[in-house]
Amino acid sequence: MSFFSVIVPLHNKANYIENTIKSILQQSFTDFELLIINDGSTDASEQKVFAFKDNRIKYFSKANGGASSARNYGIERALSNYITFMDADDYWYPHFLSDMFETIEQFSGQKVFAAAFEIETATSRFPAQYSIKKKASTQVVDYFDASCKTSVLWTSCAVFHKRVFEEIGVFDTTIKSGQDTDLWIRIGLDYPIVFNWKISARYVYDSQSLSKKQLEMDQKLNFLKFDTLEKTNPKLKTFLDLNRYAFAIKSKMQGNKTNVAHFKKTLDLKNLTIKKRILLQLPAFILKKLLSFNLLLVKMGWSHSVFK
Repeated sequence: MSFFSVIVPLHNKANYIENTIKSILQQSFTDFELLIINDGSTDASEQKVFAFKDNRIKYFSKANGGASSARNYGIERALSNYITFMDADDYWYPHFLSDMFETIEQFSGQKVFAAAFEIETATSRFPAQYSIKKKASTQVVDYFDASCKTSVLWTSCAVFHKRVFEEIGVFDTTIKSGQDTDLWIRIGLDYPIVFNWKISARYVYDSQSLSKKQLEMDQKLNFLKFDTLEKTNPKLKTFLDLNRYAFAIKSKMQGNKTNVAHFKKTLDLKNLTIKKRILLQLPAFILKKLLSFNLLLVKMGWSHSVFK
């Protein structure tokens, strides 16, 4: 049995999947199985995969159900004790699995492991920003303390013992946007995160998808499932309020007053900085101008976040 099961959901990523697979097969740690889940691709993705001849690759094809559905499909078929994911347009540095293996050996009593990643724009590359101080090259952190800026759990740069999914559950496919955040919250409530500060993966920043993505209230991350818990868990409450703030800002720019009111209703302003409180009160046309300007700064590497 391989040490790692690597799961790659694939849907119409013919222009990216080749480089992604190469970055996996070129890992210095080689004891892994690679499960590629073709989630109803209609482009040349399948042909790109078949061009690789490696007995570690296991190819599956299913009807389109979304990335989380494909990840769950892979979890069910994974044979290893340690499961990791890689999106079809992301990139691992050759040391990722090796570093994760060493981290698992060092923190053998833990179940959830993650590493830092960097963000690539059209003109620059910079590290993700986290809300914790670096105390060691690898440290055990509380998910909510560490994720007030960028989440320390990112789908393409984390490893989970399979027992985590048995106890917490898998990705909630009834949520069309925010399934990963929903899972991270559930994991963070029960597990500490072993975080390695060494940059091990790269996320390709797509400003177009960020600015065009639509919020669907009935299919978005449902905070109601955490309603009781957040009343007695201040860290969870703060984390959820930061997400409510982000959703309220996006809803306002889309002209969805109902969503704005919904997210603001249960948001405690004390959990927001003065800057965020001001932004929350601005009209949509000003927010759109600020967003366009900040996206330009992000592309140039002069800013590392949007409305944070």
